[in-house]
Amino acid sequence: MTTTGEEHTAAGTGPWWWVRWRSAVLDAGLALASAAECGGEGVRFAHDAGLPVPIGVVFGVIAGSVLLVRRKWPIAVVLVSIAITPAQMGFLMGLVGLYTLAASELPRRITAALAAMSFAGMLIVTFVRTHQGVMSGDVTMGDWFVPFASITTAIGMTAPPVLLGLYMGARRRLMESLRERADSLERELQLLAERAEERAEWARSEERTRIAREMHDVVAHRVSLMVVHAAALQAIARKDPEKAVKNAALVGDMGRQALTELREMLGVLRSGNGADGRVSAASSSAALSSTSSSSSSSSSSGSAVAAVPLAAVGVAAAVAASRAADGAGVGGVSGAGAGGVVEGPCLAELDELVGQSAAAGMVVALSVEGDVRAYAREVEQTAYRVVQEALTNVHKHAAGAKTYVRLAHRMSEIAMQVENECPPEVGAGSSVRLPSGGNGLLGMKERVAALGGVFVSGPTDAGGFRVSAVIPA
Repeated sequence: MTTTGEEHTAAGTGPWWWVRWRSAVLDAGLALASAAECGGEGVRFAHDAGLPVPIGVVFGVIAGSVLLVRRKWPIAVVLVSIAITPAQMGFLMGLVGLYTLAASELPRRITAALAAMSFAGMLIVTFVRTHQGVMSGDVTMGDWFVPFASITTAIGMTAPPVLLGLYMGARRRLMESLRERADSLERELQLLAERAEERAEWARSEERTRIAREMHDVVAHRVSLMVVHAAALQAIARKDPEKAVKNAALVGDMGRQALTELREMLGVLRSGNGADGRVSAASSSAALSSTSSSSSSSSSSGSAVAAVPLAAVGVAAAVAASRAADGAGVGGVSGAGAGGVVEGPCLAELDELVGQSAAAGMVVALSVEGDVRAYAREVEQTAYRVVQEALTNVHKHAAGAKTYVRLAHRMSEIAMQVENECPPEVGAGSSVRLPSGGNGLLGMKERVAALGGVFVSGPTDAGGFRVSAVIPA
């Protein structure tokens, strides 16, 4: 027999080959009714065959009890019903057996062959019995009655159970396919929900990394210059008050610039651009939870059908959550948009950047090759940050070393290189040791790699350090 999804769920709870106790009780009741019918008909069979009545009754009870195994061996039940048809026994067993056979998963050619055998057997037996009745005078109809009664009885005992069994089998298979589809949609829904959560977490992580990188680039360079100027101010305060005043003014200007950039970054964080994505993801997650609970609660055939559109809605909700997470990630990484995101530094400010380092006592030489042109905002900002962080590292680790900044505008890319010579021997006393978190080179590499560029850094043979980057234009 075709088992439904509900029966699969309850598998193992029934005895022997039954998946449920309810099915076992139903088959036992049908077998008992069939045994009683065949046992009663065995009395007449014993009289007609000239056998003792108990033998006919026992034979009928045994034959009728075969209906108990209709789910396990439906072919055997139909064959037994056909075999006892000449004895005018097993009408209930024949009806139930043909229904069970048609509703099972057996090939249709077997069902058709056994149904034809049952039809032929019933037709012949009915024809013979009716003809005997006409000949004996028990039936006073015309000659047309014998074939009419035979064909009508054979069709009535064969066609209805076969057609009903085919219908129930097709309906059961349809419900199974709908349940399987609902289950597959629910599994896909869960996978999409997990994927959306992973993307949202990835977007949050990328946004935290971006903010940390921006804070590092803004704070580290300005504060490093401020510390260098403060050290110089401390050294010359008494010897050259005029120069000390100039250095103090530079420290103030750099502090104000650092504060301005920090305010701009805080303004971006408070603008609420990421709130819409989180709200969309939250609403999608709510729809996802509602859909999951609705789909999982469907146990009957009607609810299984209803689970399909509900699961489809859940898939759409999960896709919306996934797209919201992607949008948050893209917007967060790029930092661009119309929602109040400020523009970052550009290559036009490179001269000012080099001038600030020169004012702090560093010997910096800037050279530009190729035709100067405008690039995408992300490209110019990344190139500026690479030079800025490289100069900051020179202030931290090679104070007083001569530094060369080279910028090359090429056909399809922009290249930059910051190289410093070996720092002078410690002893001048004008420089201080600046703390380093070790994130500068990593941040530069991440920035360049995000745009598909190449970043290389390392010491030179002369004892200095070189930072090189190439970014597609």
